[in-house]
Amino acid sequence: MTINGKTVRVATDVGGTFTDLVYFEFDPVSGRQKIRTAKSDTTPPNFEQGILNVLRKADVRLEDVSFLAHGTTVVINALTERRGVKTGLITTTGFRDVLEIARANRPDFFNLQWVKPAPFVPRYLRREIAGRVHFNGQERESLDMRGLEQILADFQREGVEAVAICLLHAYANPAHEQAVLAEVKRIWPGVSAVASHQITREWREYERSSTTVLSAYVQPIASRYLDNLEQGLRKSGYKAPLYVMQSNCGVDTVSHARQTPITMVESGPASGFWGAAELGRLIGEPNVLALDIGGTTAKCSLIRDGQVTIKTDYWIERDRVSAGYPIMVPVVDLVEIGNGGGSIAWIDEFSKLHVGPQSAGAAPGPAAYGRGGTNATTTDANLVLGRINRDYFCGGETVADMDAVERALDPLAARLGMKREEIARGIVRIANDNMVNALKLVSLNRGHDPRDFTLVAFGGGGAMHAVALGQELGVKKVVIPRGASVFSAWGMTMSDLRRDLFVNRFFEANREGAIAESQSLLNDLRAAAFEQFAKEDIAPERVKLTVLCKLRYQNQEHAVEVPLQPGERLVAHWAAIADRFHALYEQQYTYRLDAPLEIVGFHIVAVAEIGKLDLDELAVTGATVESATKGRRMVDYALEGIHEAVIYDNAKLEPGMTFTGPAIIEDSGTTIVVHPNNGVSIDRLGNIHITI
Repeated sequence: MTINGKTVRVATDVGGTFTDLVYFEFDPVSGRQKIRTAKSDTTPPNFEQGILNVLRKADVRLEDVSFLAHGTTVVINALTERRGVKTGLITTTGFRDVLEIARANRPDFFNLQWVKPAPFVPRYLRREIAGRVHFNGQERESLDMRGLEQILADFQREGVEAVAICLLHAYANPAHEQAVLAEVKRIWPGVSAVASHQITREWREYERSSTTVLSAYVQPIASRYLDNLEQGLRKSGYKAPLYVMQSNCGVDTVSHARQTPITMVESGPASGFWGAAELGRLIGEPNVLALDIGGTTAKCSLIRDGQVTIKTDYWIERDRVSAGYPIMVPVVDLVEIGNGGGSIAWIDEFSKLHVGPQSAGAAPGPAAYGRGGTNATTTDANLVLGRINRDYFCGGETVADMDAVERALDPLAARLGMKREEIARGIVRIANDNMVNALKLVSLNRGHDPRDFTLVAFGGGGAMHAVALGQELGVKKVVIPRGASVFSAWGMTMSDLRRDLFVNRFFEANREGAIAESQSLLNDLRAAAFEQFAKEDIAPERVKLTVLCKLRYQNQEHAVEVPLQPGERLVAHWAAIADRFHALYEQQYTYRLDAPLEIVGFHIVAVAEIGKLDLDELAVTGATVESATKGRRMVDYALEGIHEAVIYDNAKLEPGMTFTGPAIIEDSGTTIVVHPNNGVSIDRLGNIHITI
């Protein structure tokens, strides 16, 4: 879509601390591209206001914009901060307590005082309805809805605002759920209601129940948020379709996202990892370790052969003492830890220094912001060590309050009997150790050698720590993308309209006729995927399908996804598909078995391209690398000691320029720390390549 002959794409990403924007304009007449970026403070609880603020700050004329994508933290924040609505659950007779029973995944195993996480729906709001569907989809007991009217009347008296419906084996046959959902809407018009089959068609009763409840819990919140955002944009002149980033690395229409908002639970991180995969394609690096360090958290994911892994085994609030809550929706395979620029340093009762997971957030923020923050953070430590330029703090928009930084560090220094600089050095090293462990979880722990990967680091803090992490892991090299501080927003401009369909159905592969039956199911799923897009006027020729077959050894619990090659059919190529399963299983678990195989379902990825743009190469003026030099200063590199570093202006670096560390590259949104003896080169797109 073009307006006034131009293609203008805008993406906004709401983070825990900042709201980022990328503006991308292409003029087909001149053949020129124009890119702008901007940041403004995130504005909880009215997050849409921060988006409108950053649009104004970037001087975006919304009437000229042909595509706008948006990533948000509103869903995950509503869950973690318990700001959803009062929710009631309707389930099958005998399964009222599934949420409470949960799983036997007790993380703090030897703690006899351990208590399970409280369910989001208390027992008095969990009600049962008669009727039963078998695991194969056959009806065992007819549905009886005679008590439904009384259940809803009770819910209304209790102030329930959302109803979750999760009936046994609805993944195999949703007929009972569909009937209950329709009747709920007839009896109680206008109530927010969602049924499990609308979100997931996979088995595992507890996970499916939890997902449905959490989706219902946030649905009114997310719906109001999306309504306010859309209305604000329309009033400001925006006329084109509005897209929302999903957790599966694709965008979706606002109308579809409003129905099942739980699919937005990790929309911000997903766009960054998709951007890393796209960047890898552009620079010829298909194997990428992607690292996103923001103000509150650090997130990482592994991309192999240009493919981002999407899973439905996602949990929130899961840590060493809490079992957390499962959400069975397509989410990029990631590890997230509470370490970012605003992570607070603290000392425990054993005089041990820690960093995070508590964060200073956007308000008051790190002590250096001068907004009343009294806790020392990772950002404050980097200022003390000379990594961040105190005279160019936040791109020169803020004067670093170094007096406040010293006051924040003093209690830690006094407690441990150390100098401020030693405390700052310890904060950086501990933060780095935490991030290295997270990167190992997505690489070494899953059978991948980091030496085969390139570390792509982004976010406001990614470039600050990337080289230290890369050296520890032994990666091939480190790449800092152009516009690293707003890279997640850039990833949205490169995203496609995407839907992931997961279906569980059991077939014993060695049973006669089983392969043909599974092929028939796969054909039906393909047709359903095309039908979804047809409802939004997207022709089949614009839709690309990728199929993954979920296989396991006989009687095992979990499956491995095996991608099918284009044109490959189960009935004709079963031997080759089985061989790939054995290889993938061995890579993940270090062994293979001589046992029969079982097909337990399929994962269909349906993608429709909506006009993403490739980046232009940067112009080369012939300027020398010396012309990009801003000066020199002493920088503490922690493990490598204190060195005089050359300071470079990132805006003046051009393709083909090379130099060697120690160096600091300053950008308006981030700082790139180049360690001693690191080699640096600038590629044709303006990305910074750092050899370890």
